[in-house]
Amino acid sequence: MANLKDIRNRIKSVTSIQQVTKAMKMVAAAKMRRAQENMEQARPYTHRLSKMLDSLILEVDRNMLPELQARETVKRKLFVVVTADRGMAAAFNTNVTKVAQKAIDEFGKDNADLICIGKKGISFFKNRNYNIVTDYLGFWNGLNYQHAIDMGKNIITRFVDGEVDQVQVIYNKFINVGKQEVQNETFLPLAYEPSEDAAPVASDRIFEPSKDDVVKALVPRYLNTKVWQYLLESFAAEQAARMVAMENATTNAQDMIKDLKLQFNKARQTAITTEMLEIVSGAEALS
Repeated sequence: MANLKDIRNRIKSVTSIQQVTKAMKMVAAAKMRRAQENMEQARPYTHRLSKMLDSLILEVDRNMLPELQARETVKRKLFVVVTADRGMAAAFNTNVTKVAQKAIDEFGKDNADLICIGKKGISFFKNRNYNIVTDYLGFWNGLNYQHAIDMGKNIITRFVDGEVDQVQVIYNKFINVGKQEVQNETFLPLAYEPSEDAAPVASDRIFEPSKDDVVKALVPRYLNTKVWQYLLESFAAEQAARMVAMENATTNAQDMIKDLKLQFNKARQTAITTEMLEIVSGAEALS
């Protein structure tokens, strides 16, 4: 059994860790509230754009925009993997990298290009010699719409120029504070199926300047908005995962402190009992 000094030092160390995890939980909670508000404000806009395109895109010539043209054979894919720059968020980063690695390996590692958003994804795939063509890191704390525009431009250009035949985006979607789901979505080419709640286009509706021009104006905006939504979802999910992880760590630290205090009391009682026995034995020997 450890001596009293060792147990006392362990209690002090665990208490210090508990204070750190509690502070990190509070910071993550504050960031999550802001991130969740931004994400929930962006969702209706993205959904509305999607519904508008659902009602228009099936009635236009898909050859007018390269973003709408599906390739006959998919020889090369671009995988956009969205992770965090930091850890201590339970399985948040691991879940994304596992799904991404499986999807890439199934398609063929040599035929896949990667754009890694977040330091954890960069480290994971770089150490395993995957073909990372672009990476983004160090922007999460100052996340804004311009980041989505820059990333979207890079992704779209690679598809339009024929460098890749399809683009997949893998990220964590925010469901609620305690749940995040990894999504693997086809970003390009755009393929729409009319949803059940999509309102049909009125036959007497007049488009100015024309329906084709409206679609041409909506598609770039929609793609940038989708990238923005991916970033917002991932950032909110990261903060939620970190908050829950730090809360669990704080609770575990409290349980550990209780166990250590019990060990300390047992060890101290054992030492006292031993000393009393030695005193009694010494007194009997003298008598």
